[in-house]
Amino acid sequence: MLEQIIEGLFLTLRVDTFAFMAIGLFGGMLVGALPGFTTLMAMAILLPISFFLDPVVGIPFLLGVYKGGIFGGSIPAILVSMPGTGAAVATTADGYQLTKKGKSRKALDMALFSSVFGDTASDIFTLLMIVPIAYLVLQFGPPEIFAILTMSVVIVAVTAGKNPLKGLIMLAFGLWISFIGSDPIGGMERFTFGLFELRGGIPLLPLLIGLFALPEIVKIVGRTNVGEASVATILGERLTLAEFKRCLRTICRSTVIGTCIGIIPGLGQMVAAVMGYTAAKNASPVKENFGKGELEGVAAAEAANNAVNGPTMVPLLTLGIPGDNVTAILLGAFVAQGLRPGPTLFSEQGPVVFGILIAMVFANLMFLVIGYLSIPAFARIITIRSNLLVPLVTMFAVAGAYVYRSNPNDIIVLAIFGVIGIIASAAKFEVMPLVMGFILGVPLERAFGQSLSLANGEILQFAIFERPAMVAILVATPFLAWMLRKKMYAD
Repeated sequence: MLEQIIEGLFLTLRVDTFAFMAIGLFGGMLVGALPGFTTLMAMAILLPISFFLDPVVGIPFLLGVYKGGIFGGSIPAILVSMPGTGAAVATTADGYQLTKKGKSRKALDMALFSSVFGDTASDIFTLLMIVPIAYLVLQFGPPEIFAILTMSVVIVAVTAGKNPLKGLIMLAFGLWISFIGSDPIGGMERFTFGLFELRGGIPLLPLLIGLFALPEIVKIVGRTNVGEASVATILGERLTLAEFKRCLRTICRSTVIGTCIGIIPGLGQMVAAVMGYTAAKNASPVKENFGKGELEGVAAAEAANNAVNGPTMVPLLTLGIPGDNVTAILLGAFVAQGLRPGPTLFSEQGPVVFGILIAMVFANLMFLVIGYLSIPAFARIITIRSNLLVPLVTMFAVAGAYVYRSNPNDIIVLAIFGVIGIIASAAKFEVMPLVMGFILGVPLERAFGQSLSLANGEILQFAIFERPAMVAILVATPFLAWMLRKKMYAD
């Protein structure tokens, strides 16, 4: 394994990898700084660019967009009280109050440094832990894989929104869509309605772009005041080392919280930011200052939401389970590059995977430099009217859906799932359960079929006496889902 890590390091140390990571970081910060645009939309639209690059260049490019976008959302949150991304909602509480006090520079510096700290620490944790986790997963058979996949989709369905019934409906719809095409075990054609184009199933990439990009574009068009904020000005002195040290314990606590949240599929940055902020407030001796312009509040939220980035790769790479919407898009990038995430990925493509993980750590160092130098420029960018960029964004979305296979039918798939995404957004249905159901439907069905074959008709005896781990996971699933839901929606 050490040889694969060293080989991965040498694969990463190339000029084009660092150049595209820098472009991705800058582009992600730009999108995050534009109120109305989201990191998710940027990832969906820029996804096709990675198809034409080597895996150790294209995927780090997307990871740069991911990292830069999460931090970029804090810039308008601090300067004009308009979070650029959902992950920056908690940052608004104290960030904008600091701006009103003439301390916006300190707030932005704290957001940057705590983001880099949380991201780097969690990436190193991911790099160190993913090998033993991948080895453990290799010991699993189809029954255990089936139980883990079931747990993942149930957790996502019941925690994705305040109405668990809506999540379960979207999950069922996603599972049904995944069944279109051919049976993965018997090869029988199903749900194609006699259409030849459906025999190969629904293509993943147009579905992702349609569900994630088009509804966001419609939201931007519907906002008449996007980008009309008053001119943002960066005021005050820079953050001091003493101020950073004062918040270091909070940053470390939020990093641990974000890392734990990142490993669990379906939770994401917003949950981590809120939990990190709440924990910091409860532990602070000056909790009455939170919400009135407390640097510790900015540090807590930003360290937590960025610490999610690395650990979301653990379930993605070891089990093929995307941890959130953004890693669902990353899964599409891996599949397009011929890297199928799952238990055998490290044995088949170990150096490439380690190269990508090492690139994540290097990206944080570039993140620090680029962010520190470009914050003043992004302060001006946030006043641009975002809806003026909609035609360009739409063009990229349509081109991205077509370019991978050069199949006109993919444009139709894009449009259909774009409409589904728009309707779901209007009806307050989360699309993440649908995506998870679609992505995990075939592996779930395959694992279930293989488990039945292993049981040889003695299902109960097989499960209880030969596969107790599977039974334990399935029994724990509803309790874990209920506990997570209660924690997320306690108020």
